[in-house]
Amino acid sequence: MTRWMWAVTMVALGGVGCQNEQKPAIPTRAEIKALGGSTVEFIPKAGQHPYCMLFTVSEKGVIRQLTMTRENRSIKCETGKRIYNSSFRIPVEEGKIRAYVFFSDQRIQAGSVAQQLYDLRDKQRVSAMDFRLPGAVAVEMLEFTPQPGGEPVTGAVVGTTDIATEGNAPEESQTEEAEVEEPAQNTAPPPAQ
Repeated sequence: MTRWMWAVTMVALGGVGCQNEQKPAIPTRAEIKALGGSTVEFIPKAGQHPYCMLFTVSEKGVIRQLTMTRENRSIKCETGKRIYNSSFRIPVEEGKIRAYVFFSDQRIQAGSVAQQLYDLRDKQRVSAMDFRLPGAVAVEMLEFTPQPGGEPVTGAVVGTTDIATEGNAPEESQTEEAEVEEPAQNTAPPPAQ
């Protein structure tokens, strides 16, 4: 009988010890930096693939691609620098958003990603395995609830921190054109003969 009680005591103490352990935090691939009210920036962390795309899905079901280029493909993303070198304003009336950052080892067409995201919009958690995409892809999902208010920045281009002073143009712009590979086709009309 004493062996039986000893075994029960050890199992009970082992169970209590396991409950006190905390699971390690899952490392994130990007972070969301709230600038106040409904304005945010998305910043990739170290060790990610060089290209990324950013989509948001609101509580009302509105899907937005925030990294739109002429080619409609993923853009170059640098570690520690805000994506698209911009801040984004999230509409308060659409409620809480889920932001999906797609990191890839090659430039991906955004149209198919948007369609697949639309098909998966009701799923709470999505992973790269839920998408049919070429190459190595990783997905980070971040949540944000926009708040009314926030200080509007007057005299600045939307998405930048450039502020025009009276009588002067803004200092050198911080927004750079996203790295876009132009197609090799010559679309100019042939010379007149």
